[in-house]
Amino acid sequence: MSELTLAKPRSPRRPAARRSNGELYGWLFMRISGLALIVLVLGHLFIMNLLDGGVHRINFGFVAGRWASPFWQFWDLSMLWLAQIHGGNGLRTVINDYARKDATRFWLKVLLYVSIVLVISLGSYVIFTFDPNITN
Repeated sequence: MSELTLAKPRSPRRPAARRSNGELYGWLFMRISGLALIVLVLGHLFIMNLLDGGVHRINFGFVAGRWASPFWQFWDLSMLWLAQIHGGNGLRTVINDYARKDATRFWLKVLLYVSIVLVISLGSYVIFTFDPNITN
């Protein structure tokens, strides 16, 4: 009886790719930021929609009073940053999974990163420079 053997591979062996832990850190970030966002968003919804008369009391004066406190500035800033980075990381994963061409993947990621930076920058700017004493 002849012995069965496997043919040698036709392509030369490549050295093992060096891997970083970037995807692991992204995975961990998504879980931790998701839990933090649940607390931040549910707290935000409870305070803004259910407490003391609900949405009928929300106006310029309410926001001015709220953002006069560093606590609420930090709360809203954390919600903004975590939501943008969490959503951006999720969309980056979708782009990696579904964009077939490298050029398409590259330009979609450029648009994604630019939009994330723009929204975070403008949102942070508004939170920190909000002036409740605006005159017409």
